Amino acid sequence: MRPIRAAGFTAALLLASLLPVGGVAAFPGDLVIMQGLDKVTARVSTFEAPLGVAVRFGTLSITLRSCERTPPEEPPESSAFVEIYEARSDQRPISLFEGWMFASSPALSALEHPVYDVWVLECKRTAPLPDPETNRQ
Repeated sequence: MRPIRAAGFTAALLLASLLPVGGVAAFPGDLVIMQGLDKVTARVSTFEAPLGVAVRFGTLSITLRSCERTPPEEPPESSAFVEIYEARSDQRPISLFEGWMFASSPALSALEHPVYDVWVLECKRTAPLPDPETNRQ
């Protein structure tokens, strides 16, 4: 299998269309909540992926590179830029997916794999953002 890159352009267009017209930026997150379906066992698992840390789901290794959610006054949307590799112990990791996934449109930019489906549920912020008042010079 080869990574899905063409969907990245479509996903980028969708992300741009979700940004508010008034220039209010999305809130950055540092943790994404995801769900995965193991098609062999028909089990759905919910798991968390912290920013920059590879987590395992079956033979998949999933790394969150960026995560954003819309402000509370906007329609709810969470998006995450993830890298997904198949990491079997007897082989080199194979890149399966690299791109944006959207909670409101999981089929738009999905992982295509014969055994697993993976999608984004929510982007969260576990640490408070720095106060801009304390960072002024």
